[in-house]
Amino acid sequence: MTSDFRRLWAAQAVSAFGARITREGLPIMAVIALGAQAATLGLLAAAASGAALVAALAAGPFVDRARRRPVLIWMDLIRAGLLASIPIAALMGRLDLPQVFIVAALIAGASAIFEMASHAYLPTLVGRERLLERNAQLASTDATAEVGGPALAGLLFQWLSAPLAVAANAATYAVSAAFLAVIGTPEEHPRPAPAEYWPKELTSGFRTAWSERHVRPLLAMESAQGLFGGVFSALYVLFAVRTLGLSPSMLGLAIAAGGAGALVGAGLAPLLARRLGHGPAILAAMTGAGLAVLITPFAPASSTTGLAMLVLSQFVGDALAVAGGVLAASLRQTLVPQAALCLL
Repeated sequence: MTSDFRRLWAAQAVSAFGARITREGLPIMAVIALGAQAATLGLLAAAASGAALVAALAAGPFVDRARRRPVLIWMDLIRAGLLASIPIAALMGRLDLPQVFIVAALIAGASAIFEMASHAYLPTLVGRERLLERNAQLASTDATAEVGGPALAGLLFQWLSAPLAVAANAATYAVSAAFLAVIGTPEEHPRPAPAEYWPKELTSGFRTAWSERHVRPLLAMESAQGLFGGVFSALYVLFAVRTLGLSPSMLGLAIAAGGAGALVGAGLAPLLARRLGHGPAILAAMTGAGLAVLITPFAPASSTTGLAMLVLSQFVGDALAVAGGVLAASLRQTLVPQAALCLL
């Protein structure tokens, strides 16, 4: 394992912990501190999802022609600054839902660009022959963060005021940027800007991926996941807190169980690939993950039984979803030219 990959790994580990705090923290803060209702949480999720989509579409050609490491560093610093604005506004008595919406949308956009650049940057550090192994390692780190991050978020939001709990995440993005700054592996010079009209350049990446018959189903699958997963996640916090009566720490525990499952799933991915083959393994894992999600709406309005069912759903669903995600990412990185990875 190269030292530069270890630095990337460390950066993503720190960033992943902070991302989990933000992901759970902003909706919890909106519900507990600002009295948000179901419609508000839906709009919050839609604002974040829409911003992520717009950022990915708009920034794809730019990231394609840029060195990826500076992009990663800037996205970390931008997210740190955005999160720091929340406790500052709270201390001044000016925190309100419009600011939360703006911060959530901008962070989602920056995160989408970060993920896009990171996805294309990994082959530069490790080579395509080791992508499955390295993707599994990164997924294991994400899974560990999924265990610790939500649990930590739940405790922070129970012990501290919600805005101050969000402040802890700003530091994680700054630390991530510091790790990325010391990576020494040189990147190739960006290719010159093409003469193509911007929309045509953007669609060329999708056309390249869509022409690969093994990648085409992955694009359709991920689009469906984004749509229906967004609906589910928008109401999850409200359902757990108000319908099941879970405290923030109990909610964090339930989501942390998903992280434990994700850790299992990261190690499961190579095994499934060997036993079933890439395609059947992705299909089996994603089908099982979808079925596991169906456990959640049947959870009773009880802080004990309801919590147990959420834990089961999170553990099984995240284990299979991560296994399928690792396999899908590795297949995409292997088959799609690196220049087109930034446009997906």
